[in-house]
Amino acid sequence: MYKVLHQLASALFFLLITTTVATLYSKHVSARSDPPGPYVQQETLAAHLQGTFDHEQPIVGTYYFYWYDINTKMHILDPDGTDALTNHPIDSNGMSYRSSAWHLQQLRDILAAGIDFMLPVYWGYPGSAGSHWSLEGLPALVDAAQKLEKEGIRSPRIGMFYDTTTLKHNSKKYHVDLTKPEGKEWFYLTIRDFYSMIPSNLRASVNGKPIVWLYAAAFAKHQDAAAFDYLRTEFEKDFGIEPFLVKETSWQGRADLDYSWGAALEPQIKGVAAVGPGFDNSTVPNVKHHLREREGGNFYRSAWNMALSLDPATRPKIAVVETWNEFHEGTDIAPTKEYGRLYVDLTRKYANLWHAGIQTKREGPYADAQEVSILLEQPPVSNGLTLGSNPDGKTSIDLTAGIAASRAEWSNHDVNYFYFDVDNSFFFRDKVPLELEFEYLDIGNGNITVEYDSTITVLPNDDAFRLVISAHLTDTRAWRTAKIRISDGYFGGRLNGQDFRISAPNVGLTIRKVILRKLQDTNPPLLVIP
Repeated sequence: MYKVLHQLASALFFLLITTTVATLYSKHVSARSDPPGPYVQQETLAAHLQGTFDHEQPIVGTYYFYWYDINTKMHILDPDGTDALTNHPIDSNGMSYRSSAWHLQQLRDILAAGIDFMLPVYWGYPGSAGSHWSLEGLPALVDAAQKLEKEGIRSPRIGMFYDTTTLKHNSKKYHVDLTKPEGKEWFYLTIRDFYSMIPSNLRASVNGKPIVWLYAAAFAKHQDAAAFDYLRTEFEKDFGIEPFLVKETSWQGRADLDYSWGAALEPQIKGVAAVGPGFDNSTVPNVKHHLREREGGNFYRSAWNMALSLDPATRPKIAVVETWNEFHEGTDIAPTKEYGRLYVDLTRKYANLWHAGIQTKREGPYADAQEVSILLEQPPVSNGLTLGSNPDGKTSIDLTAGIAASRAEWSNHDVNYFYFDVDNSFFFRDKVPLELEFEYLDIGNGNITVEYDSTITVLPNDDAFRLVISAHLTDTRAWRTAKIRISDGYFGGRLNGQDFRISAPNVGLTIRKVILRKLQDTNPPLLVIP
């Protein structure tokens, strides 16, 4: 009897679990609810390839925020009636996500800036739900793009900027877990719904694959690399081709390219070259305020120069501007009362160089320097080399030999490295051999190792940790100098946010000076932008 009751209880428990999961699935993703738009259909590869970008073609995109409405003052005034915008459009008459005429003017200005594609921020989610501006604004945008096409003008192509905050913040109060089938389905259907509203001839596509651009992963309850595979499979079933997936670097899983958000604060060069004009969210309530001065356009000029100074053969093919019109955070390059059309004109200038595959001369304080260095006194004296402050990069002042230096301890309870960041104006993904030299105190016995961000593609952690033994501690108690040659430096900040680190495992190390020098200049003369 006990065995029978136990089996019955197990069966009832299994039924309860499966029913609960099925209910949860149906409640949150509406079990393949109908898409909000009419453009979900299988198409031939030839149809997908018409008018799309080639993967070797240099192109420029930007993020498009269309949540404004002058009639209701949505995203124009805060709830307390105060100004919600840091920067202000030159003409706000008719400014509304519902207005095809407003979108049409934005498209004309985007074209004037030399931009090839736009990424409307999408705040929808399955079941034709989400912010009304996000759903209602896309048909008006498409209508505007079609009007341009009827004029014989190629409209900026439209890709998806998936605002992944909806994975946590949505009216259904569902925190999306991508390890669960219903989470993967939610993730995919959001993408399907967006592209159901964009006709195929207007989609931003690379080799026929529509662009899906993912914001940060932090809003997913749990990640699962398999979610990307599920997305590809289901998208191909509905549209006849896989998407071109661009992930923010916080995501797990295989993507076509990666990028880092935050280019409005500092240029980010990953699989995508991301640039921005500055940042000021001082008008945004209830957030920590940050400011990155525009410097009269010089910050934007410098960001573009960083991207353009890279070798055209190996630099990213896609550049993205952060942003077109996020007026709240002051990251906009659209025409404004504050800056006129300065950033439209600047973008056109740099976009033309990007499209033409031009390489410019590196700018910055160390662009013409043959070496950079740091003295590890207290405080350190930096000349193009900066001591990092990583959690495992703690150092302390060391006067063991009567000379000011720094020490990184290494023991069972205290493991530390010397982390260093190289100023990008001196070296950043350049094809120039380097020599790393450092002066150390020979105390203890063991190896001194250097790990650096390398171009070699078979290393762990994004190729960022190439390890070499640079010297041996022999306990002579004397100051010694070590030198190593680096011919495969990348120095893109991928080594825990820094470019290289030095340590003596299990022993600890004292250093007083580090120098990084260029051994030769193999680059041809480059274009200097006036």
